[in-house]
Order: sequence, then C-alpha cells, then structure tokens
Amino acid sequence: MERIFSQCRKELAQFKRDRLTLALAFLLPFMTLIIFGFAIRLEAKDIPLVVQDLNISSLSRAYTEKLFATNQFVAVNSLQGIATNPEVIIDRGMAKTVVIIPPNFDRRIKAGKSSQVQVLVDATDTNNARVIKNIIRATTRSFLRESVMQQVNNQPDNQVDKIVAQVRIWFNPGRKESLYIVPGVYAVILWIYPSLLTAIAMVREKEQGTILQVYASSLSATELLLGKGLAYLIIALSEAILIMILGSLIWGLQLAGEPSTLILGTLFFSADAVAFGLLIGVRSNSQNAAIQGVSLIGFLTALLLSGFIYPLSNIPFPLSLVSNIIPARYYIEITRDAYVRGTGWPGVWFSIVMLVILGLILFNMARRGLSKMQLSP
Repeated sequence: MERIFSQCRKELAQFKRDRLTLALAFLLPFMTLIIFGFAIRLEAKDIPLVVQDLNISSLSRAYTEKLFATNQFVAVNSLQGIATNPEVIIDRGMAKTVVIIPPNFDRRIKAGKSSQVQVLVDATDTNNARVIKNIIRATTRSFLRESVMQQVNNQPDNQVDKIVAQVRIWFNPGRKESLYIVPGVYAVILWIYPSLLTAIAMVREKEQGTILQVYASSLSATELLLGKGLAYLIIALSEAILIMILGSLIWGLQLAGEPSTLILGTLFFSADAVAFGLLIGVRSNSQNAAIQGVSLIGFLTALLLSGFIYPLSNIPFPLSLVSNIIPARYYIEITRDAYVRGTGWPGVWFSIVMLVILGLILFNMARRGLSKMQLSP
C-alpha cells in the first residue's frame, strides 16, 4: 500500500510541474462546458416563416399572430424581388416554411366548413421539418378551439378536437434545455479529459524510458496502475467539482433530490475514465496514438452512443449493443436524475452497478496488458 501512495504522490508532483497538463486538466474542461452548454440546442427556434395571407381578414390575421405567438418562428418578408412564389422562397432558402391562407379562409370557417391552409416545409433537415409540422398542426387546432368557430364534420382529424387534454409537464415545467444538456456535458467532460491525461501519463513513461525501471523493480503491474490511477482519480474528482460548481453558477443547476447517487456515480465514473485511460496508455506506444485512441474510442462513443444528444432508442442495431458497454450512458442517467427527476436510488441503482462492473473490466484489461509487457523479453 505504501508503494501505491508513493507512486500517487510522484504522479501528482509531476502533474503540478507541467503547466500544459494543468491547462489540459482544468482550462479545456471549462471551455468544453461553455461551448457545449450554450451551443447545443435540441429544440428548434427562430425558424424563418413566410405567411402569405390571401384572405386579409381579422380571422386570418389572428391565425397569423397565433403562429408567431409560439415563439418558434420569425417573420420573413416574402415580397423581395421575385420571391413571391412559395416554391422560390423555399428553393432559395429564404424561409424554412411557407403558410398560404386561402381567400375564403374566414367564410368557410364561419360557415362551419373546413378550410385548407397550405403549408410548404423545407425537409432538408427531417427532424426540423417534423418539428415545424407538429408546431403548425398543434397551433392550428388550438386556434380553432379558441375561436369557437370549429364545427364537427366527418374528417377524422377534427374528431380529435372533441378531446381537450390537460397537460402537466413534470420535472422541467419551464422546458429549460440546460437541465437536459449540461448534466450530459458533465459525462462527456469527465470521460474525455481524465482518460486523456491518464493515457498521456502512461505513455510518457514509455517514451522517457522510465517504464524500464518499473519493470526491473519489485513494483507490480497492479501497484503501478493503482498508484497512477489514484493520482488521476483525484484530478478527475477535482475536475468534477469544478464543472459542477460552474454549472450551478452559470445555468443555475440545483440538485433535485438527495446527492448520494450523484456522489457515488461521479466517483465510480471517474474511476472508469481513469481505467480507460490506463488501458489506452498500456496499449499505445506514443502520445499521438494515445490521443487518437481516446478521441476515436472515447469521445465519439461518449458523444454519439451514450444518449447525450440522440435517444438510445434511435441508435440502430448493432450499434445499440455497443451502447450497453459505454460508461457515459449510465452516468448521464445518474446526472439527469440528480438534477432533473430526483428519483434517487430506485431510479439509478442499475446504472451505478454497471459503472462498477465496467470499471473493474477496464482496470483488469489494463493490468493484464501491463503484466504481459513486464514478462515479455
């Protein structure tokens, strides 16, 4: 045990002397938090919309105001040069959608008849197109209900308007995207930078030749890895405290429940990241190879296969199987529960168990790899 702590102290002393490593450990996570926290937005906003009102009545103007009252659209003037044709407006990218109100819009509604409003949507981005379609459809139905002018007819869609849903949004009633994005950013940061620092430190031993002294000493592979891992686990936990404090100060994030799951989850996840860095460092022969390994294997999987941006249900087979062994997936569930839902242990106990299991697997793979190197001639 004394040799493990001695190795840990040596690593921390080397870490403090390297200013570049200090910047990598604390400045880059801060920059990543700011960029991801402010740049990533999943809800479409400020969608350019052109409304061509061929009716010009009080009812059509009220409908237009209802569309812009959603705060999802911004008005675009369609009378620019020859851009009066809806197809030209879409083709030239002047707007993402065009709504055309027919001349008989108010008369048909007042007569209890259906009125066809034409909507053209740019579906280059299919997700954005789906959002636009749903917003316009929901806004139209809401407008018809509030105007008390809709009459029951034989169209199936209108039968839905007989049912008025009283919707209550739980956990995040203000629909603040930061409550969803920032806890996920915590997982990406705490996976990338601790593993990157650990991998570089491990490879540096090979490049400087000091690893040969370890092979010749009585220090075992397990003791070496535990000593290095403990040092960078302390650094990883320091990073976690820093980014969570910044998240609270910048975005106002507060714990929704008791903190024990977040504390233990952060500890185990940081240990997983360090174990992954040790594994990459053991398998790499240069710092460039270690950086590429962490970037390709660690960053891409944490970003794309963890549920950070895309729902896990949207990941196609067989990549959906790979997501089951991504530690960031389970830590994101823990952080989002801690800051949004607040269900505690009943909701995330399985994620914590998986972090422990994956951490043990990663460390054992690193230990076996280093043991073979020690025994090789």
